[in-house]
Amino acid sequence: MLIEVKNVTKIFKSGEVETVALRGVSFSIEKGEFVAIIGPSGSGKSTLMHILGCLDKPTSGQYFFEGKDVSKFSDDELAEIRKRKIGFVFQQFNLLPRATVLRNVALPLVYAGVPKQKREEIAKSVLRDSAFPEEFWFHLSNQLSGGMMQRVAIARALVNDPLLILADEPTGNLDSKTGEQVLETFEKLNRQGRTIVLVTHEKYIAQRAKRIISLKDGKIIGDTKNQKEKVLKEIKE
Repeated sequence: MLIEVKNVTKIFKSGEVETVALRGVSFSIEKGEFVAIIGPSGSGKSTLMHILGCLDKPTSGQYFFEGKDVSKFSDDELAEIRKRKIGFVFQQFNLLPRATVLRNVALPLVYAGVPKQKREEIAKSVLRDSAFPEEFWFHLSNQLSGGMMQRVAIARALVNDPLLILADEPTGNLDSKTGEQVLETFEKLNRQGRTIVLVTHEKYIAQRAKRIISLKDGKIIGDTKNQKEKVLKEIKE
């Protein structure tokens, strides 16, 4: 089991005002799954993604990553997990605008302490595997189209060979054709054995995943894995 979330709550405080973002959320994700987390604005899906990505801690409950309760980890320990085991893809791309494609892809390896020559070799290898045109490797990221920038972001997410890829509205700033290409990339990565969690508010995007977890008002209101297990149980009976 790669991920196990047990009765997780998250409460944000501003003075005396409390906002409950997650209300006792529980689920698990196995290695190799492709899961979409869907919900409207304010459902808690982004908060949940931040917890899954070790960017934040739950107010209560437990989050197990590779069998370890990381909800009790220090900020430095969480940073280590992010550096070595999780790849992120965001709606806004989050690339360095005046850095080349190659440098952007290699950036996580800088934080991981990989020597310059080695990280360039790894970055080039990932770009080749991603079929990213070599003629653009030394272009600045702000010289690229939105679709190409997202492909760079995906390559960057893969460069440290992560156990988990977290994608937050990865097609949100793309036209439909380019968005389709990005979704096909995630499907290909999943077929290669990558574990992917994709956060979206669009049903047609969520349906590209093999499993959908639906959130509303900080609670899970649906999980197609549970529905599948229920059907299989009924068949056996």
